[in-house]
Amino acid sequence: MVDYHAANNQSLYSAGGQQIYMEQENDWDRDLLLDPAWEKQQRKTFTAWCNSHLRKSGTQIDNIEEDFRDGLKLMLLLEVISGERLPKPERGKMRVHKINNVNKALDFIASKGVKLVSIGAEEIVDGNAKMTLGMIWTIILRFAIQDISVEETSAKEGLLLWCQRKTAPYKNVNVQNFHISWKDGLAFNALIHRHRPELIDYDKLRKDDPVTNLNNAFEVAERYLDIPKMLDAEDIVGTLRPDEKAIMTYVSCFYHAFSGAQKAETAANRICKVLAVNQENEHLMEDYEKLASDLLEWIRRTIPWLENRAPEKTMTEMQQKLEDFRDYRRVHKPPKVQEKCQLEINFNTLQTKLRLSNRPAFILFALSLLDHLAEKFRQKAAIHESWTDGKEAMLTQKDYETASLSEIKALLKKHEAFESDLAAHQDRVEQIAAIAQELNELDYYDSPSVNARCQKICEQWDALGSLTQSRRESLERTEKQLESIDELYLEYAKRAAPFNNWMEGAMEDLQDMFIVHNIEEIQGLITAHDQFKSTLPEANKERESIQAIHAEVQKIAQYNGIKLAGNNPYTTITPQTIDKKWEKVQQLVPQRDQALQEELARQQSNDHLRRQFANQANMIGPWIQNKMEEIGRISIEMNGTLEDQLTHLRQYEQSIIEYKPNIDQLEGDHQLIQEALIFDNKYTAYTMEHLRVGWEQLLTTIARTINEIENQILTRDAKGISQEQLHEYRTSFNHFDKKRTGIMDSDDFRALLISTGNSLGDAEFGRIMGIVDPNNSGAVTFQAFIDFMSRETTDTDTADQVIASFKILAGDKNYITAEELRRELPPDQAEYCIARMAPYTGPDAVPGALDYMSFSTALYGESDL
Repeated sequence: MVDYHAANNQSLYSAGGQQIYMEQENDWDRDLLLDPAWEKQQRKTFTAWCNSHLRKSGTQIDNIEEDFRDGLKLMLLLEVISGERLPKPERGKMRVHKINNVNKALDFIASKGVKLVSIGAEEIVDGNAKMTLGMIWTIILRFAIQDISVEETSAKEGLLLWCQRKTAPYKNVNVQNFHISWKDGLAFNALIHRHRPELIDYDKLRKDDPVTNLNNAFEVAERYLDIPKMLDAEDIVGTLRPDEKAIMTYVSCFYHAFSGAQKAETAANRICKVLAVNQENEHLMEDYEKLASDLLEWIRRTIPWLENRAPEKTMTEMQQKLEDFRDYRRVHKPPKVQEKCQLEINFNTLQTKLRLSNRPAFILFALSLLDHLAEKFRQKAAIHESWTDGKEAMLTQKDYETASLSEIKALLKKHEAFESDLAAHQDRVEQIAAIAQELNELDYYDSPSVNARCQKICEQWDALGSLTQSRRESLERTEKQLESIDELYLEYAKRAAPFNNWMEGAMEDLQDMFIVHNIEEIQGLITAHDQFKSTLPEANKERESIQAIHAEVQKIAQYNGIKLAGNNPYTTITPQTIDKKWEKVQQLVPQRDQALQEELARQQSNDHLRRQFANQANMIGPWIQNKMEEIGRISIEMNGTLEDQLTHLRQYEQSIIEYKPNIDQLEGDHQLIQEALIFDNKYTAYTMEHLRVGWEQLLTTIARTINEIENQILTRDAKGISQEQLHEYRTSFNHFDKKRTGIMDSDDFRALLISTGNSLGDAEFGRIMGIVDPNNSGAVTFQAFIDFMSRETTDTDTADQVIASFKILAGDKNYITAEELRRELPPDQAEYCIARMAPYTGPDAVPGALDYMSFSTALYGESDL
């Protein structure tokens, strides 16, 4: 984006005398804020002002921020108001074309010495109302107000001073500013009446009727002065302070409308000046002719006297004649020499004034001046001929054919300098021709040679002019061609870079190694590859378009005989590079196709292996689970005697072993999966490791279950437990085995013990858990329960069991009372114990406490404890 920023707000006056822009006092220049009423006034005024110029080209605008967005009407407006041609606009409708057109307009404004404050092309293209109004105001300042000058003031002050002078004679008008001074409308009417009194009856206007006054002025201006209506009277009257910029724009139109009167005054002054010059010249001519006539008459009379060579008859007469001659030389000749000198001075002065005022040369009367003119002609001709030496050779050289754009621009600058030098010599050629003409008019004796030499100089001068114009045209044509080539080079570079990056990315993607794990992933890659292939035709069009740009460069150069110096300065990407990479992309596409299809086939094979494994695994996994559940039921249900259960379990074990070939087949399928490096299988939740563990657990479970039955048989036979007791134990265990796993946690086991009539304290329960769960796993098996129950019911004569029994009777205390013994034991056994138990002396002893542990020690001896 071209950004026309200025460091500070500007003033129309600068120390160096150049005009720049007046300080844009507030509004958009400070905070981009604009009073709504002011904005309305500016929209209407600026729109009307623009249309007053655009109508000259047969067009107009309706919406000031919309109609300038593409830059076309903005460029046209600048051409109309400046009378100059702007660069050819871009006709595209894309945003970049609009920005470029607006930038061309802003560049033109900047070339006129304008520094736009914070106004850029993008804001105008985006339809920013504040920025657009600011831009139009700046244009109005530059082209409608800047050149207004009254008594060495400029712009705003000059326009204000003009208004004050023109309206000074009118009552109720006091113009001090460009806002409230115009609210009552009298100032507008006064300006019109001052210049066109027949259009306004000023005395009938009333200060207290501003709307009527304003409408009257606006309607008269539009009808008779060709000033379009730029404001509504109601808007001005209804605003506390009318917009200054709108009022200034409107008033500037009145200034320009009435400037014709000032032009008439200027024309009259010019005529008077011309007449004065003519009168002065005629006076000089009269003086010259009189002086020349008098001098010629004296010469006419004197020459015969000087040519008189007749001898005198006497010495006295001869001496008198000599004395007369001496008197001539001393008295009569010096004044005439002075007159002749003054005559030459007057003649030169007259000729100079006539030439400077574009008047024809004064006809010479003094033939003695011809030699002087002829010598002057020869001197000027010699100087001119020396200057022209070698110029034709310089102008006919074709160094531009091999020049670069920067060199062409340098040659143009050099040529512009030569044109300036050539223009400076124009006066000398004109002087030479004028002197020759003057010599001809005065019948100079050597006029033919003067004319021949002058003719040669003029012809050579005309030839130099033609050659200069021809060389300029050649340079400008070559510059335009090289600029076209440069633009094509730039466009080529802008499009070649992303296309080259795309090809490099495409080659990288086409050669990229891919690792997929299933059909879906490879199919996704194939789909993406197909989508990429679908873009290749469009990419090829882009390649051809880029190559066409390069071909156009070659075509322009060949057609115009331009020898291109070097490669594209904006990029190192050559057409050969693009074609080479494109060919590589074309080669890689089928290779990628083949690699993807091969991978698809491999994934399809892998998918077959997955399905094959999954089908078998999905059958084996549930089978193992079912067998595990059946074993659990067998061990729990206790159908028949232990021997019957054992026989049934062994048969069941055999049927499981016979299922082993299915496991082996699955192992083979798994081996194929491993060899194919397959690590996932969406068709089954079972892994080979999972199934191996399940199979091994099944074999272990059936073996352990058989062993448990064998152990139960051994326990039964060793302890003398009846089948009915075992059945009762199994029933109780199954009842509290809530999860039906054959394993009971400590809470369920405690509930089981309580159901058998055991009243347990924490210590006693801890003792029992130490027996049934020596590894402290938190789980109790049925076999551990049987071992405990058989021990509790059969081994009643151990010291530990007696102590544990007393502890139960004592409520888990370390002592027991006589009352507790009499309540829990038969009378004779209770009294037996009371008589033999020593008093308990522990720290928690109470009156009457008995030491049952010492009693147990006494019963079994130290060795049993």
